[in-house]
Amino acid sequence: MKILAIEASSLVASVAIINDDVITAEYTINNKITHSETLLPMIDEICRMTDTDVRTFDAIAISGGPGSFTGLRIGSATAKGLALALDIPIVHVPTLNAMAYNVYGTDMVICPIMDARRSEVYTGFYTWDKGKLKKLYENKVMHISEVFEIAKSFEKEVIFLGDGVKIHKKEILKNEKFLIAPAHCNMPKASLVAALAKEMIENE
Repeated sequence: MKILAIEASSLVASVAIINDDVITAEYTINNKITHSETLLPMIDEICRMTDTDVRTFDAIAISGGPGSFTGLRIGSATAKGLALALDIPIVHVPTLNAMAYNVYGTDMVICPIMDARRSEVYTGFYTWDKGKLKKLYENKVMHISEVFEIAKSFEKEVIFLGDGVKIHKKEILKNEKFLIAPAHCNMPKASLVAALAKEMIENE
């Protein structure tokens, strides 16, 4: 199964190709360039570099939000245009699920936080159960103080990741049960969208 994945839910633009269980290419940039300028050239570049014919894709995976309205709209339009031209399905992957997937197999509670401004974040709480990512709360917008109150209720340590970490780092570090994921875990990435999309297709 060959999947083209697109992540455009934030300032990060990312595209990836997964072929069965192998990520053959990923191109990620976080430089405030509009997605309308970057996504198609990035897709063209990874296809060219891997000698991939777009007609060989079985599906297109797209990060479905939450996130930037403009980014999600551009990403979705790109995915829809390609899927229509190639006559293949689109798989919508929740952005926060993909971010949580980045912290694989941990015993801690995973809490991705995406900045929604005015001290609010898009967030959810996850854990791993027998190799499967399990959602503990429905994803929604919360004030950061509410996020911390829920996080305090868990007996386990809670690891935070996402662009909201930079904004709320001082408050996070005040609690000894709260940890911050390494920098490479904080960006949404198309390879995670691709891996989750493959799992979703296989579990249908």
